[in-house]
Amino acid sequence: MDNHYLVSARKYRPESFERVVGQKPIVQTLKNAILHNQLAHAYLFCGPRGVGKTTCARIFAKTINCTALTEQGEACNQCESCLTFKENRSFNIHELDAASNNHVEDIRNLIEQVRIPPQVGKYSVYIIDEVHMLSQSAFNAFLKTLEEPPSHAVFILATTEKHKILPTILSRCQIFDFHRIQFNDIIKQLQTIAAQESVTCELSALNIIAQKADGSMRDALSIYDQAVSFCGNEITYQKVISHLNVLDYEYYFTISQTFLKGDYRASLLIFNEILEKGFDAGNFLSGLATHLRNLLVSKDKETSGLFEMTGELAERYQKEAAHYPDHFLLEALQRINQMEITLRPAKDPRLHVEIGLLHVSKLGGGGVRRKVEEVEKEVGEALVSGTRISEFMALNGRKKDPDQSGHQSHELKSNASATGKSSKDFTQEDLKRVWLAFAEEQREQTRLYHTLTAHIPELNQEGKIVLELYNPLQEKALRSIYHEIVHFIQNQSGKESIELEFRISGDQAKKKLYTQDEKYNHMREKNPDLDLFKQKLNLDLE
Repeated sequence: MDNHYLVSARKYRPESFERVVGQKPIVQTLKNAILHNQLAHAYLFCGPRGVGKTTCARIFAKTINCTALTEQGEACNQCESCLTFKENRSFNIHELDAASNNHVEDIRNLIEQVRIPPQVGKYSVYIIDEVHMLSQSAFNAFLKTLEEPPSHAVFILATTEKHKILPTILSRCQIFDFHRIQFNDIIKQLQTIAAQESVTCELSALNIIAQKADGSMRDALSIYDQAVSFCGNEITYQKVISHLNVLDYEYYFTISQTFLKGDYRASLLIFNEILEKGFDAGNFLSGLATHLRNLLVSKDKETSGLFEMTGELAERYQKEAAHYPDHFLLEALQRINQMEITLRPAKDPRLHVEIGLLHVSKLGGGGVRRKVEEVEKEVGEALVSGTRISEFMALNGRKKDPDQSGHQSHELKSNASATGKSSKDFTQEDLKRVWLAFAEEQREQTRLYHTLTAHIPELNQEGKIVLELYNPLQEKALRSIYHEIVHFIQNQSGKESIELEFRISGDQAKKKLYTQDEKYNHMREKNPDLDLFKQKLNLDLE
């Protein structure tokens, strides 16, 4: 049994500039410097983990000592210098791990070694990995040598945390910023390696691996090795998501469809199933936000390049995205982002997410609120006939969903067209009627309903809608549903743009008392002894 197994990250580590993945500008600059004999004495390679910093440093060190360079600036891999490098017996290349050799003594030993010229080849190359781990005193000891090294010495410093390096060190180096490996480059490299290893891979499975790698080629190869160990020579999507504990995309497609229909019951059941499978609520929200973002960028050819998916899954996103209005995706993303922010301090994470799912479902059509296009016409007809909105909603709540009856949906007119009015004819009386109609839809939320019915907005000469309120609490409550109010008025008025402004009334005589604190403070102003009475009897505001 052959025990000499090499992981893919080592087995397929590039040995020439040509095979470096995803760093073309940097590779070309280094090759040009070699071809034109314009070598600096110190280089700094910085960037995320697993993007090729140390690999490029080793290739560069091998190439500048090659005695038979190609016309393209590549090492020949046949001369004595190249062979000694390949067999790990080269005395011209020295590697130092600054994470474990970060003291002044380590750097002093390095400085003594730098003075010795190479016995074979032109340059002694010193590769210092994780250089940011050097201590302050070690950096100071290194400064003079780094600025004026012997002509045969070349330093290549590598780090993932450039901001931790002293400016005096940075100013002595040529700096190369390595970027994350592009999604498609990772996919192509994985396909190439899989072909060489006679492993068949579903493209959707490689998509998952590339996403998990997050721009790191080394991470992608490590995950690929895990997948091969689990799946054998046939890597499938289902096996990969099972092994990596990734939630199936089908869940996200299904739950987003329930949002669009407004079917909050189905969204809660899907979330429950996800939790029963052992997935974390935070990971679910993160994945859901990414899914909605992918739908949004897939709607337009100009933004489709931002979508990191290939194959059938990319085609499905483009097809599904056509069914989702832009405003729905934008508001859904905003709500889910807010849910992620407030999830950590929540006492009951499950309930917190469920309430958020109910709000997102309300943005859609059926169930809590049926499709906007269907409601627009029916609400318009109800307003014309004088039917109360509450009666209209109760009556239509018993109707079957038109989609389930098999009838094709048709284009529906807004209330403005149903009444024969244009957006220019929208009057104060129309605004009052639409406002009260919106208030009726909020009847179940008693406090919000009373706030809406107690304050009727005014339509000023500039067409701006101004609503005067008694206190900041009312303003905060209405701002939380600001977009819903604006969309409702837009749908009913036919106006493309609505400007709604909240103002706090300065007339304290009209101010109503809503909270227990407000009522108590009002009573205390009339009777200052009320505090003493409350304290002696140990009373609470309830």
